[in-house]
Amino acid sequence: MPERPQVLVDRASPVPLYFQVAHQLEQAIESGELPPGSRLDNEIALAEELGLSRPTMRQAIQYLVDKGLLVRKRGVGTHVARARVRRPVDLTSLFDDLTSSGQDPTTTVLAHRVEPASGVVASTLEVADGTPVVALERLRRTRGEPLALLRNHLRADLAPLDADVLAQRGLYEVLREAGVAPASANQSIGARRATAAEAALLDETRGAPLLTMRRTTFDERGVVVEYGDHLYRASRYSFEVALTGR
Repeated sequence: MPERPQVLVDRASPVPLYFQVAHQLEQAIESGELPPGSRLDNEIALAEELGLSRPTMRQAIQYLVDKGLLVRKRGVGTHVARARVRRPVDLTSLFDDLTSSGQDPTTTVLAHRVEPASGVVASTLEVADGTPVVALERLRRTRGEPLALLRNHLRADLAPLDADVLAQRGLYEVLREAGVAPASANQSIGARRATAAEAALLDETRGAPLLTMRRTTFDERGVVVEYGDHLYRASRYSFEVALTGR
């Protein structure tokens, strides 16, 4: 059944009506009155209930959709979004961060093969073209929902990497146990649209916005450990960066 949080509007207030509605719905979401996954009445029913115009109600809903608090799906309706994963930009693995925050991560290994390095992979890993490297592709879920598509390349002689182990544990944890200690990294964060194949894996629509993260990791000697090219659902994930003044 659709959820019906109590919403009151003050027509004498200078605060726009759509924002009054959006703010109260946001409070209901944050307090748990509207839990993740709950479905709201459609805009017409909500507008009639509050005595508002449909454009005003639509603007309030769109405001919360833009903030990532509500999700619209054709034929399904408007639902409260699942909680976003917020990750600090530290030299840690996604698996470690999710585990430490109680997010219950699971991993499906989509690809695990040895192939000759070439192009960007060879230059980033600082190896000659044709050098054997391990190519990994993993789908990371949290609480059963797809979150990230992780693609990594490592030198084949760096450490033993078993697909069954990587399905249960994080890459950095496996590397540390093999005596390879990630010590520093260069990282770039961006965004792009999902391809059809990526959207299918991440339970998104084709063209949905995805966060991108490319990382080159080094050990304490400055030797390249791995090259990662990762995709994250923008609707479920964000990076957090701490800034300080000079």
